[in-house]
Amino acid sequence: MQVASRPAQPSGETIAKMRSWLKKKLSQELSLGAPASSIESTTRQLLETTLAQSKFTLSAEARESLIEEVTAAYAGFARIQPLLMDPEITEIMVNAPDKVFIEKGGKLELTDVTFPDNRAIMGLIESIILPLGRRVDANSPTVDARLPDGSRVNAIIPPAAIDGPILTIRKFAKEKLQFEDLVRLGSITAEIKDFLIACVAARLNILVSGGTGSGKTTLLNILSGAIPEGERIVTIEDAAELDLHQTHRIRLETKPADTDGKGEITIRHLVKNSLRMRPDRIIVGEVRGGEALDMLQAMNTGHDGSLTTVHANSPRDAVSRLETLVLLSGFDLPLRVVREQIASALDLIIQQARLSDGTRKVTSVTEVIGMEGETIVLNEIFKYDTRGRNGTENGAPKIEPTGIRPMFDSKLKAAGFTLPPELYGADMATLNAPRRKKR
Repeated sequence: MQVASRPAQPSGETIAKMRSWLKKKLSQELSLGAPASSIESTTRQLLETTLAQSKFTLSAEARESLIEEVTAAYAGFARIQPLLMDPEITEIMVNAPDKVFIEKGGKLELTDVTFPDNRAIMGLIESIILPLGRRVDANSPTVDARLPDGSRVNAIIPPAAIDGPILTIRKFAKEKLQFEDLVRLGSITAEIKDFLIACVAARLNILVSGGTGSGKTTLLNILSGAIPEGERIVTIEDAAELDLHQTHRIRLETKPADTDGKGEITIRHLVKNSLRMRPDRIIVGEVRGGEALDMLQAMNTGHDGSLTTVHANSPRDAVSRLETLVLLSGFDLPLRVVREQIASALDLIIQQARLSDGTRKVTSVTEVIGMEGETIVLNEIFKYDTRGRNGTENGAPKIEPTGIRPMFDSKLKAAGFTLPPELYGADMATLNAPRRKKR
């Protein structure tokens, strides 16, 4: 008598693969913040289909355990859904099960959102990164990723994060800000708006400097919007955030190494490659390593009008930071040569800052003139005046011209922009007053 063979029991390794596949498939099937009922029913359906196709069998207890684990991981989306949907929230920070912070109006706030434990946070992280083809584990405890809507995700887990997994989501603004919005918000004045538009159109090389969360990328995006149509633009970023409206644009993004430590694509590699793509302008989201040298060389070799950002607290600090980054490129260059590269490549440094009241403002617009001896000479054209409360007077931002006309004013005129002397702070009444005759 022949006994029918019973379906095989999957091994522990097979169950682990099944769990990962279910999480990935679930993320593709459902939208962020789907209700718990949809999550559970979809998981059951996917599991039944998988078992039927694989001819494996699972006990009722094992099935329920697997479904509970998978749904619990994905249900983390439901906990943060109100935060994801709130347009006024710009950042979500999960520091611990009972410590979920947000940034709203430039201020940090503790929310009432909680997670059962660190495993639930870990499940949320995996649910986010698995569909994006990224991984995070004890051997590679940090990960950067970009959600389909453009939001930027960073996660760090033990052993690097001592107290448990940490998740940070920087939300992508649904409505793209324009120069007029910066004027309305008091980040810049109408005069600075006209000046910056002219500088971008005249193909000046611009560096945006600022601290973390100061709005550098937002400003870079707005500046890029002033680039005329008909130019070939290559953007290079760690996580693509720039959203340019021009039709002739190419977006490049870095890639982390795979599980074997191979296949990494760095900013520096992309900058070098972009030079072979016949770009009119190169925009690098941020320079933080040896790619600073490649970017400066690109600016010095016919790619005028390029833009990038750097972490620094002042224009002078930005120059020093670039010096340090160039020295990290692996080339043994004398400091004077490095400074000459910077002085000849850059035309303008825009300093962005987040103030104590949570607002983000341009605090300095500085021209890079050249070298004087061993020093790079800077000329501040617009300066944030801190007189009075928060540097304001009758509710208007106090970002004032210093009275100095930039050396590159002739470039602006050649591009068709003749800016009035008053924009730079010239007193026309004094200039037009009749001069006294000498006796």
